[in-house]
Amino acid sequence: MVTIRDAVKEDLPSILSIYNEAIRTLTATFDLEEQTLEQRAVWFAKYGGKYPLIVAELEGEVVGYSCLSSFREKPAYSKTVEVSIYISSEKRGHGIGNALMSAILDRARELQYHTVIGGITGDNEASVRLHEKFGFFLAGRFREVGYKFDAWRDVCFYQLMLES
Repeated sequence: MVTIRDAVKEDLPSILSIYNEAIRTLTATFDLEEQTLEQRAVWFAKYGGKYPLIVAELEGEVVGYSCLSSFREKPAYSKTVEVSIYISSEKRGHGIGNALMSAILDRARELQYHTVIGGITGDNEASVRLHEKFGFFLAGRFREVGYKFDAWRDVCFYQLMLES
């Protein structure tokens, strides 16, 4: 059974492993070089409070994570956040994305956010399906804004309006 909980510093090696795997194998992130534990610790320090970071744990192992991040820095954007979800390749397709998305959207509602944005690479059909399942709609597409794995990549922005 999958357990969803707040991330703690001890989860960083697992989070780093999941993220570095995505850097190496997926277009879900436009980072091109694997990160170090020190870099991920700086990233981790940005979370907590109004920007939750949660993990999915299966049989004592962190197999995925999700977070809400600032969408833009200007104060008028303070009720809008961007969602990210990453899952270990060995555990994709087993409902972990659903569990993480459900939990992080619950947190977004608790924190009284108005809009949640998901930036999804144009060819990431699994992520599109996950977002659409939770009510996100396509708000726009930026063509060829990232270059990874010897090809230009589109980024589609999906949006979910939370009830006020």
